[in-house]
Amino acid sequence: MIDVKSLREFGANVDEGLARCLNNEEFYLKMVNLGLQDVRFEQISEILKKKDYDAAFEAVHALKGVIGNLALTPLYSPIDQMTELLRKRTDTDYTELCDEIKKQRDILLSM
Repeated sequence: MIDVKSLREFGANVDEGLARCLNNEEFYLKMVNLGLQDVRFEQISEILKKKDYDAAFEAVHALKGVIGNLALTPLYSPIDQMTELLRKRTDTDYTELCDEIKKQRDILLSM
């Protein structure tokens, strides 16, 4: 079960995330769990296989907002990198970034 201590160990900026949730720990943890269940995590790879960079950008940019507001830094970093590449519609292999996003999310989901 995700708690503040495990999030700190993960590298999240818990104080920042809590501040955005009015320092309500229960609400913050609920938002973290909801954020990690976002269906866009599952959609990114499929969208990128189609090279629909506009749709991929929209999905990743939305995740960037959610994960950024929760201050889940290790998960936010690869999402941010992908967002900036997709903002420029960069035609590249996104496999490594997709794998890193999945890895960091899986770590959180296993807590």
